[in-house]
Amino acid sequence: MTLRLALAQINTTVGDLAGNRDKILAWMDKARGAQADIVVFLEMAITGYPPEDLLLKPDFVETAVRTLHEIVPASEGLTAIVGCVHADDDLCNAAVVLHNGQLAGIYCKQYLPNYGVFDENRYFRAG
Repeated sequence: MTLRLALAQINTTVGDLAGNRDKILAWMDKARGAQADIVVFLEMAITGYPPEDLLLKPDFVETAVRTLHEIVPASEGLTAIVGCVHADDDLCNAAVVLHNGQLAGIYCKQYLPNYGVFDENRYFRAG
């Protein structure tokens, strides 16, 4: 049996949730067309990276979560791993697994960089 993996290193724009969603959906279609079983997107693909102080705006976070749920049905016949913000009691930098039109799992990043241009401890809790 062959497992086909597609890596979608798309050029996201920080804060452009609709534009990033459209790129993700297009690349999911391309992966499906290439008969991929799994397509993997980059960290924070929905929000763009790094979203920084946009994460301090509750409306932005709510819209980012809603955007993820708009993407979920497009995973029919495919498994997709998409980087996004996950809002529970706190925010985490997450990779979500979408499979056959369902949100199948959420994994929160454990090791948050906090040096140089990275300031993830300011915005996220560790998984």
